Amino acid sequence: MITTITNSNLTAAIKHLGAELCSLKSKLNVEYIWEGNPDFWGKHSPVLFPIVGTLKNNTYQYNGAEYQLSRHGFARDMVFELIEKNENSATFTIKSSEETIKKYPFDFELQIIYTLDGDSLTIAYKVLNNSNTQMPFSLGAHPAFALAGNFEDYNLQFEKDEVLEYSLLQNDLISNETKILAKTNNLVPLKHELFKDDALIFKTLQSHFLTISKNQTPFLRIHYASFPHLGIWTKMNAPFLCIEPWFGYSDSIDNNGNIMDKEGIQILDPDQPFNTEFSIEIL
Repeated sequence: MITTITNSNLTAAIKHLGAELCSLKSKLNVEYIWEGNPDFWGKHSPVLFPIVGTLKNNTYQYNGAEYQLSRHGFARDMVFELIEKNENSATFTIKSSEETIKKYPFDFELQIIYTLDGDSLTIAYKVLNNSNTQMPFSLGAHPAFALAGNFEDYNLQFEKDEVLEYSLLQNDLISNETKILAKTNNLVPLKHELFKDDALIFKTLQSHFLTISKNQTPFLRIHYASFPHLGIWTKMNAPFLCIEPWFGYSDSIDNNGNIMDKEGIQILDPDQPFNTEFSIEIL
């Protein structure tokens, strides 16, 4: 099932499976979200919860017990309930169940609110801890933007002219090795070679938004001021780029397995809400 919202400038479509954004079109019918061709990658914009990335051995420990969670968690594979809808906004939710408790022993609710305003789509997240204990979690977005034509005609520009240090992955885990992303006049030319070792993971950035340009003409901007981490990723030779605002990331290679000690993990007190958002602006 798919829900559509619209305003005078944009139309967005969201699948109830995973509350996944699957289309964002301009009034000129230009599509900005990756089509999900499984020959490259069969998703569009999955929601990452209650973990982001990969756990060491896909396991974690909590209160002396061991649990299994696959890469990026289970929210993207759950059917969300549509709880509120108007012309330009839609709110989706999932709640903990017998099945989720087996993997993640906490009573939670995750709401995702999509709102169109002018030339922007804002995606807001609300996490509720309905447990009587502290709840560890990570949360991430994974939107894939369609880049038609020659991938190397595109470049990225971060808001600020800063040193772009990113962490490297080793067997899907965060290694102790970092690199500096090369740029020219504060522009990062895109090439698939950048992603030969998987995603670029930025633990810290000064910039609060970045812009994608084609042939030096900006066409899309991602605002992520309230997210502390960012991933950038594509498949080799694929015509899309993922810009991924995150709270949290994969385990480090020397992680001890205790979820409460996990680097980047969020700890939410009982009966407390967690709120964040990012937006996609069409230029």
